[in-house]
Amino acid sequence: MIHDPLTPDVGILPIDGEHSRWRVWASKATCVDLVLDPTGNAETWPMQPEGRGYFSCVRPTPPVGSRYGYVLDGGDLLADPASRWQPDGVNTPSAVYFPEAYVWDEGTWTGVERKDLVFYELHVGTFTPEGTFDAIIPRIDDLIDLGVSAIELMPLAQFPGLRSWGYDGVHPFAVQNTYGGPESLQHFVAACHRRGMAVVLDAVYNHFGPEGNVLGDFCDVTNERYRTDWGPALNFDGMKSDPLRALILQSARAWVRDFHFDGLRLDAADQIYDRGPRHILSELVEVVHEEGDRFGRPVHVFAETDLNDAPQFLGARDRGGHALDGHWNDDFHHAVHAALTGEINGYYQDFAGGAQCVAKVYHEVFVNNGTFSAFRGRRHGAPATDFAGDRFVAFTQNHDQVGNRLQSDRYAATLPPPAVRMAAGLLLLAPRLPLLFMGEEYGETNPFPFFCDLQGPALIHAVRAGRKAEFAHFNWSGEVPDPFAPETRDSAILSWEWRNDPIRSGLRRLYRDLFRLRREQSALRDFRHSPTRLLNADVLEAIRGGDDASDPEALIILFNLSRSERRIVEQYPGKQVAFRSEILAYGGCEGPGHTDELVLQPFEFVVFGP
Repeated sequence: MIHDPLTPDVGILPIDGEHSRWRVWASKATCVDLVLDPTGNAETWPMQPEGRGYFSCVRPTPPVGSRYGYVLDGGDLLADPASRWQPDGVNTPSAVYFPEAYVWDEGTWTGVERKDLVFYELHVGTFTPEGTFDAIIPRIDDLIDLGVSAIELMPLAQFPGLRSWGYDGVHPFAVQNTYGGPESLQHFVAACHRRGMAVVLDAVYNHFGPEGNVLGDFCDVTNERYRTDWGPALNFDGMKSDPLRALILQSARAWVRDFHFDGLRLDAADQIYDRGPRHILSELVEVVHEEGDRFGRPVHVFAETDLNDAPQFLGARDRGGHALDGHWNDDFHHAVHAALTGEINGYYQDFAGGAQCVAKVYHEVFVNNGTFSAFRGRRHGAPATDFAGDRFVAFTQNHDQVGNRLQSDRYAATLPPPAVRMAAGLLLLAPRLPLLFMGEEYGETNPFPFFCDLQGPALIHAVRAGRKAEFAHFNWSGEVPDPFAPETRDSAILSWEWRNDPIRSGLRRLYRDLFRLRREQSALRDFRHSPTRLLNADVLEAIRGGDDASDPEALIILFNLSRSERRIVEQYPGKQVAFRSEILAYGGCEGPGHTDELVLQPFEFVVFGP
């Protein structure tokens, strides 16, 4: 709990077994009434001002599920902006729920250390046809068998309508009702922990959604000095900003304390603006770690950002950093994508170097690390090699990189199978924490287009226009899938089919074997940045677990990033081929043997070991 009398916790706060304190931040109001059972035998209770915009009252605790709301200055009934449950959606009364009353059964769960994190990003609404937390549980064992150690859930904060990516959430404490609500989420997290699976949440603290957001009726929350991609920034450093800071910190605590999440991924952390003496990100990391310490297990905080500024986000506080645990690595995706697809339009123009750019992200983390960015027309980023590789999350597909394409096409739908296997190798053999996007492991071809369920005509028009404008950077042609059509969401539901398809089953076997190789080979648990060189224009040599190929414990990995065979004459004394991707078991076309002259098939990778 936040023990600050000037910025107290908001919501329904139990006092004893019979009474609770109802508190709300409503700085725009002069009087606030609590309304219980508003659609039945309504009871109205005046709330007392506490100062600095807070109002509270003490009432007997009603049963879980009881509806309530607030009336400001005699106006309309509004949901609680700190609601823990919106069972009927936004723009409806809130419901009483006490997450601390849940009885947890997590077995012997002790968490996952950062170096052992293998992320699997999924969208609850499309991972299964049912689109619920309960429907995910039967598939957890398949993900554990694959080698995943942490499920990362796309945003869960209550959003408007029935379907959405979740980045338009408006209740930062409430769990989306169509996914099952708060108790179902607790059941899901407990089921994961009993099986040995961590759960990470994608949390959105850079803006609130545009529809159903009642917080703006209660108080001023934005700061016009800063602009984000969604409008004015949240006010973390201006006049009357302390209560908003406290609310966001309370939300971050609650996800860990009440739902036992093992980490947070902070969406667009570079658009969380704060020029005050203590940046909100630094304070957020501290309170999340406090909750983890209380449980006696690690809880991680990662920044999603394309600033390529590791010193700012990862650096120690006494050196001006925010001390987050990890940093998203968009450059890894962009370098691999450009190398495999040949696309160099839009922001991919900075990655036209092909294999050379892949070599750089292996060795130096970022391509844009203080160098000139043609896309931005200026220098971009900062050197990152002072930080170990397990401080960076790499991926070759995720919701953004698939969904923000015109046809939302996945690699398996557009690239030849060897190139899809190459993407797996580049990711899982890199000195980074890997993230898979749901279905990637077996070559899902269903798209993942952007979808939402807003109702306002002006908002619908703005979203449609915004999607078209975003694609203009890439010179793509064709129709943009309508984000508001139910069939757009339905097209994204995973097929979850691989067993009867040799290419898909082979790809999944490749992922599973690569994950096992990561666990068993000490060189692949060494997060020193990988020395690299190009043997020719498109064959990359990467070294893991040593400073050069002569190190007896090092692994040498060769990646043929071309569409043609490449003959390799390099010799690695004391090493032998320990793994190669283009064998029949993985859907390839050749057996595992080789001659003294190694021939790499198109998009093949080979691992040499002791």
